[in-house]
Amino acid sequence: MRADRLVSLVLLLRQHGRMSATALARELEVSTRTVLRDVEALSAAGVPVYAERGRHGGFALLPGFRTELTGLNPDEALALLVAGSRRGAQAFGLGSALASAMLKVVDALPASYRDTAAGAAGRLLIDPETDLLSRRLDAEEVPDAVAAEVLRAVFTGRRLQIHYAAADEAPRWRTVDPVGLVTVRERGYLLATRQGADRTYRLSRILAAEALAEPAQRPPRVDLDRAWRERGTRFRAGGDQVTVLARVHPARREDLVGTALAVLAEEAGDPDGWLRLEVTFQDRRHAEWALWQLSTNAEALAPQWLRAALRTRAAALAARYDPPS
Repeated sequence: MRADRLVSLVLLLRQHGRMSATALARELEVSTRTVLRDVEALSAAGVPVYAERGRHGGFALLPGFRTELTGLNPDEALALLVAGSRRGAQAFGLGSALASAMLKVVDALPASYRDTAAGAAGRLLIDPETDLLSRRLDAEEVPDAVAAEVLRAVFTGRRLQIHYAAADEAPRWRTVDPVGLVTVRERGYLLATRQGADRTYRLSRILAAEALAEPAQRPPRVDLDRAWRERGTRFRAGGDQVTVLARVHPARREDLVGTALAVLAEEAGDPDGWLRLEVTFQDRRHAEWALWQLSTNAEALAPQWLRAALRTRAAALAARYDPPS
């Protein structure tokens, strides 16, 4: 994100003094043209960056420059830095103000924390598939203790133990290497690797978590937007996808659509006002789980195996609650 890059640019100048546009571009892994635009943005935000021309010229900060922000401890500053990475800054035209604020936050940290803070926001991706004004209102709750441990492991680069309850499986402990955090429609996901293989964990299904002392095996930098797209593509391409024809109450349409891979067709006009949708799911288990979650607010019309599976589930549940003879 640009705000993160602006912070990194200033930290580089504070650490190395004068640097050329070419050197900055190499460190930030961008073009020299991008560096020049970033320098202009910093100047507009009130950061005193000046250029020196000549063979040994480059960009530098005015001598003695230091932002002022008092009363924050490192954890509070890190929290503000992460919050500042939300897309709201771009949505409401606060880009330059955000850059200035994030610089002050990073500068308030002890030197030993600055490298961690500069990379922290790059480990968090907010709503890559929805805009700021169309988020779901039914955000999933994650216990504070779990969220704190997951964040600590992600931001400090430590391995993480999680007690995870996958769909239709008994909870069990896993040790993972956290890569980053993504929220989609107010649902949080931990991107990680486990024994070298990519894994994605839903935060609401993590029952307990503990950040370990050993360092995580992960690259120093990550493009979370790209990683999320790649994992989504692999997810959609794999498995034995199934197509389901279903009736659903209009109030629960988004719940069904939100978990499906694709909506192939949709029509209204049932006498009771319900909608008919043709949707694709990853596999049989995914389809059965999605329809079961909607209880009596949805009905699977086809395929027949899905109707039979839901009928068997309902009969087993009814038998469990039969009154004693």
